[in-house]
Amino acid sequence: MTFLSHTGAPSGAELAFTRLACALAQQGYRTAAVLTAPGPLTDLLQEGGVEVTVSPVCFDSRSVTRDGSVMPIVRGAFAMLAAGWTVGGVLRETKSSVVIAESTKALLMGTIASRRARIPLVWQVHDRISREYFGWLAPLIRFLGLVVAHAFIANSQGTRRTLWTLWKPVTVAYPGVDLTTVPDPKPQRPADLVRIAMVGRLTEWKGQDLVLEALAQTRTAAEVTFIGGSHFGEEQYGARLRALTEELGLSNRVTFVGHQPRPLTAMADADIVIQYTRLTEPFGQVVVEAMAVGCAVIATDLGGPTEIVTNGVDGVLVAPNRPGELARAIDDLVADHELRLAIAARAMDRAKAFSLAASAESALAVLRSATPEIRSMVP
Repeated sequence: MTFLSHTGAPSGAELAFTRLACALAQQGYRTAAVLTAPGPLTDLLQEGGVEVTVSPVCFDSRSVTRDGSVMPIVRGAFAMLAAGWTVGGVLRETKSSVVIAESTKALLMGTIASRRARIPLVWQVHDRISREYFGWLAPLIRFLGLVVAHAFIANSQGTRRTLWTLWKPVTVAYPGVDLTTVPDPKPQRPADLVRIAMVGRLTEWKGQDLVLEALAQTRTAAEVTFIGGSHFGEEQYGARLRALTEELGLSNRVTFVGHQPRPLTAMADADIVIQYTRLTEPFGQVVVEAMAVGCAVIATDLGGPTEIVTNGVDGVLVAPNRPGELARAIDDLVADHELRLAIAARAMDRAKAFSLAASAESALAVLRSATPEIRSMVP
């Protein structure tokens, strides 16, 4: 089986498919990946036993965004379809039995690649295929997926509901956490020493600016670390966040540390982790990771986090786009040490339901339905 990615850069969806591919390889399945751009994912995949081919294409996929105008999107779509022909040749040479497109851009390439290689195409869907994300393109992407994909792997029930699948096989495989790599939890600090973290790519929809606005309204003076870098040409947003930090008088409390290769270790040093997206989060892998390392989580009461967190039990959910409410939630959690302890303990138990092993088994159920070669494999 071969995973297809339009990038080699590590972001949430890419790290999720990388973990899944490595888990399948370690179970004994012959697993490969084709990346159309070099990047850190190459080393991560190879370290996990995945065969990697970098097949560069003659266009920059970062130039094709949902916020772009019509003509660049059309040109980019045709370029990705053309790139699929090249990828199809790689799939034929490596005798792949199925190709798994890990993004919408990969789906476009996989449409041609799977036809040239004469193998099934499975769409691993990490985005909500909705107008909120894709605007006028959403119904076109849904229709394309329906026509060309043999099966679907969605990262949440919410994402699954945005797809058109009809009778085709579909499963929800929550992006899993390798619980064997989770660092030991650290004790929750007293209120005056609490540390807060927010983990995620620095991009506007992730809502780091909303968190900064909330922090400016809090009573607490807790230190806050933003973990994550700028990818896909979004460096201007990172600069805006740093300027906003200065403007709000938060420079003595807020630190931006960029991308961290081991986010679990970075999160384990925090008492509270915030996930507060502006748009509906398809899943919320950071939420599960933070729960697994014993952090008390504050997340948006919208989308994927609502499938993970029970408000007030193993985390705190806050209505979206309301920095004032987020500020109150932060203050309440910082001040109540016993509440943080109780939430963190229950969160660790809840995170066990999102293991990498469970995710791999769910994905295999669909992959076995797509091709007889995988059905006959017994690792």
